[in-house]
Amino acid sequence: GNRRTNKTGGPPRWGRAATQSLTRRFGDELAEGVTDDRLRELIKDALGIFGGCGSRDRLHVSHQGSGLKIWASWHIHNHVLDKPIFEGERTVSVVREIYGIIDPTNDQLSLL
Repeated sequence: GNRRTNKTGGPPRWGRAATQSLTRRFGDELAEGVTDDRLRELIKDALGIFGGCGSRDRLHVSHQGSGLKIWASWHIHNHVLDKPIFEGERTVSVVREIYGIIDPTNDQLSLL
């Protein structure tokens, strides 16, 4: 199956944990499509200064708006020493893919 989605076909757990406020706060705008620059701003806002969640038997997720960094692991991770699973432009492209956010400036879409 697709490793980027959960059993229900929604975004993976780390995606929901790190970006849960993105669709709640900016859902209408995202549905219309946003440029990469605007999506970077929205993701940074959703990730915030620093945050995270996790507990026993749950995925541990940390996120940081600066650098658009997301860490996730099944064990407690050290966000200072461990490399994030996504960072920068990779975070933008993965969030765009997970949530199906179109880029209205992408000329390739008109070919479909």
